[in-house]
Amino acid sequence: MLRNAISILAVSILLLTSGCAVKSTDNSEEEMEKNYKGVIMENATLIPDPAVDVKQRLSIYAPYTLTTDISSLSDNEKKIIPLLLDVAAIMDGIFWKQTLGDKNTFLSQINDETTRKFAEINYGPWDRLNGNKPFIAGIGSKPLGANFYPIDMTKKEFEALADTNKTSMYTLIRRNEDSTLRVVWYHEAYASEIQKAADLLKQAAELADDAGLKSYLTLRAEALLTDKYQESDFAWMDMKTSNIDFVVGPIENYEDALFGTKAAQEAYVLIKDVEWSNRLAHFASLLPELQKSLPVDQKYKSEVPGSDADLNAYDVVYYAGDCNAGSKTIAINLPNDEEVQLKKGSRKLQLKNAMKAKFDQILVPISNELIDESQRNYVKFDAFFANTMFHEVAHGLGIKNTLNGQGTVREALKEQYSAIEEAKADLLGLYMVTKLFEMGEIKEGEVMDNYVTFMAGIFRSVRFGAASAHGKANMLTFSYFADNNAFEYANGTYKVNFNNMKTALENLSGMILTMQGDGDYGAVKNLIETKSVIPANLQADLDRLKDAGIPVDIVFNQGKSAIGL
Repeated sequence: MLRNAISILAVSILLLTSGCAVKSTDNSEEEMEKNYKGVIMENATLIPDPAVDVKQRLSIYAPYTLTTDISSLSDNEKKIIPLLLDVAAIMDGIFWKQTLGDKNTFLSQINDETTRKFAEINYGPWDRLNGNKPFIAGIGSKPLGANFYPIDMTKKEFEALADTNKTSMYTLIRRNEDSTLRVVWYHEAYASEIQKAADLLKQAAELADDAGLKSYLTLRAEALLTDKYQESDFAWMDMKTSNIDFVVGPIENYEDALFGTKAAQEAYVLIKDVEWSNRLAHFASLLPELQKSLPVDQKYKSEVPGSDADLNAYDVVYYAGDCNAGSKTIAINLPNDEEVQLKKGSRKLQLKNAMKAKFDQILVPISNELIDESQRNYVKFDAFFANTMFHEVAHGLGIKNTLNGQGTVREALKEQYSAIEEAKADLLGLYMVTKLFEMGEIKEGEVMDNYVTFMAGIFRSVRFGAASAHGKANMLTFSYFADNNAFEYANGTYKVNFNNMKTALENLSGMILTMQGDGDYGAVKNLIETKSVIPANLQADLDRLKDAGIPVDIVFNQGKSAIGL
């Protein structure tokens, strides 16, 4: 009986969420978007899948309160933060619409409290750290295009749509009443929410004493209203002295697994850690020199990365939207706009408090299980911080535009771009750490700290699963390292072979940089599909981590009360 009921539910969901046409072409785009059913079924009780232990899956997230000392902030800065938190909450609501549909409608249909809480963490009924497998009965697979496209749209239909804005990062694809497709800008689909967010940003800008923050918030408000972000990206790059930072808007395209095109709404509210930021300032100036040293033919490193970049450390006090779904980011490298990166470089924001939480609650326990006892003393927070930081720096290295006229690397590699770019950043980050030790630029600790901590970090990120770009990247790296004897495996633990790992990371880095420069979609797809696979022995080791109760990631207690506002 249960199986039949689930089957009926699944069919009902498919019928009710097949990208239904809107009711009237006379309505505004916002009104039509509100009537659009998205990928959820209304008026049905959603129950946990009996084959999934939802309580156990919820336990993989360790709770952590996001807070920081705000006593050094000015009175105006303390007034700005609540406004930014309100904007972030708006972005969170829009992300729910982009990935699923109406948040409140969906959650109200789940009576089981544990399942509802797990759905909130995952922004839907699919387990983001378990290959997006559904944990609610009868839901079926997650649509590759999330709610950016009609769920029943074919790629052939999309290709036939004669609107150049269809591939914009900031548009939705929707059906007309006659079933044809049309393009809708984000600022039209979410007009009221976007207007409210822009008004709040303008209020914050009026309070800002820092000229750079004032300019950025003003321009970002306009960007939200127009879906034209480049000018505000340049302003953000020029914002060097503010104690407060705010990343907001449609930024990353991980959620669009159909074409890898659409950007999802997110926001971070950040407070600068001045002491740690001062320690990092020097490294940004070394980017052009590091670019020249990359282990690849000259033509794949001929672009000169902007050196007007900066490295800073922050305490993050709020995550919203895409960055809060499933695994939590601990460092930011933005903007993604290739033109801005070439002219200005990028800013690398290290989220120190979130990073320390993952190190203490996840990485150290993993190391105690899987790293050879003789090398566990090399697992250190400073090495974890440096590896994470230089991962973000490495996104600015290599090549942004293909050498054979296929456009940007992102465009050429389509939905495969995110995973291969994350693998590149992992490898080049460790490569740069190695070079900086050799150059005498890093004087504390030893390079072995970074290599062993990197190895432990692979196990941490692989647990994010095949649905995550970071998970795929780490599985690819692990497979290549295994093939090239970068580590020894005995008695269930791993021991780094320094020289072999150094050679392997250089060779794999060169391979990836070449494929990116050539825009070789087929080669990248084949590499990821064949190498981003967890072998049986590694899966057994990951199961040990699960049995030991080691968290996979963290979930936040956050908001105004958490920071005393």
